[in-house]
Amino acid sequence: MTDDIHTISSGGVIASIKSEGAELCSLKTASGQELLWQAGPAWPRHAPWLFPIVGRLKDDQLRHRGKTFPMTQHGFARDLRFDWLERTAQSCTLQLTDSDATRARYPFAFRLTITYRIDFGSLQASIEIANPGDEMLPASFGAHPAFNWPLTSGQAKQSYRLLFPYPESAPTRRLRGGLMLEQTEPSPVQGAVLPLSEDLFADDAVILDAIESRSLRYQGEGGPSIEMAWDGFRELGIWSKPGGAPFLCIEPWRGYASPIGFNGEFTDKPGLMHIAPDAAEILTLGVEVHEAK
Repeated sequence: MTDDIHTISSGGVIASIKSEGAELCSLKTASGQELLWQAGPAWPRHAPWLFPIVGRLKDDQLRHRGKTFPMTQHGFARDLRFDWLERTAQSCTLQLTDSDATRARYPFAFRLTITYRIDFGSLQASIEIANPGDEMLPASFGAHPAFNWPLTSGQAKQSYRLLFPYPESAPTRRLRGGLMLEQTEPSPVQGAVLPLSEDLFADDAVILDAIESRSLRYQGEGGPSIEMAWDGFRELGIWSKPGGAPFLCIEPWRGYASPIGFNGEFTDKPGLMHIAPDAAEILTLGVEVHEAK
């Protein structure tokens, strides 16, 4: 254990978490195989948390009560150091609260607490977004984990797919300049299966904003697979950097980028949570690792 990184393990799963951004930075099987993207040149992150926005705001500006505040894509939590509240062999809890620095960009009181725990071979993350202030807290929150693609070196990327428990035929959404396009596109999901290919991400992320499923399985032909389940998140983004980057981001979201024509107050932006004073929203995310048989 160091002050910057804490490693937890149980049931054959080993995970490391950084204080910066409360970010998961390693996820290994019992045999030591790394499943998480290791922040290479193609993309310098592992699994950032997105708060207090998901995606972009128009002109990277947050408008509130006649003032504008600078707010870059995906917010600031991923770049700030969280405080350790608790660290054990199987769990850890980190917290970020508002400060003068955050209020210069986001004029709201908040308390963001993230707990990681490994139970029965599954990594669980519980996220509490609390409002300690005296006005409504408008916020979005997203997960952005990047898994190696392929998970096992030498496998064909096109052999991989996402398997959903339910058919996902609803139209999907796309981005332009980081903002949500109004028009929809036919779903690339074939029944309950999304075949993965590099071409899928030529126009940025695929956004399922009317998804029925609350879990999926990411797998190829042979090798380990990953099962992800979530609660409280309402949308799902799927992304890989165009040009053949060797990672796949599977991103449950509560909220999304500003619609391309939206010019209003931040509090009126579609997709936000509105958390009352002294209240909180709790979201959960689980990642279960399945070794190759």
